[in-house]
Amino acid sequence: RLFTKPQNLNDAYGPPSNFLEIDVSNPETIGVGRNRYTTYEVRLKTNLPIFKLKESSVRRRYSDFEWLRAELERESKVVVPPLPGKALIRQLPFRADNGIFDDSFIEERRHGLEQFLNKVAGHPLAQNERCLHMFLQDESLDKNYTPSKIRQA
Repeated sequence: RLFTKPQNLNDAYGPPSNFLEIDVSNPETIGVGRNRYTTYEVRLKTNLPIFKLKESSVRRRYSDFEWLRAELERESKVVVPPLPGKALIRQLPFRADNGIFDDSFIEERRHGLEQFLNKVAGHPLAQNERCLHMFLQDESLDKNYTPSKIRQA
């Protein structure tokens, strides 16, 4: 039989022992014509010792999320969840709406990207991957990096 210590008010309402919060927000569409794309702000707040920054904010586009997913599949032992779809039909010309730049689509994709990141970053093995740390905390992605594991300080 397990004996548990009684919970006090500080345990119940104090700061959580370990937390990792990731928000994907503030979509911005940049450029014109075929050079048009949408970026998203990725904000991280954590007290997990494996992350060098306790708070960070970077901008990423969909292709950056695809890069992260491919790196995690290649380098880690984690089953990586799918990204929200590419929406190929929405990219066809002569549409009545804005296609992939339509506000409702951008919001749907933003929500899917946030779910993807929270699932991935919440996995203890994925938290050791350098590509995840770069994606969440480095202003620009070095896609020619050398894959490695992060060691706890």
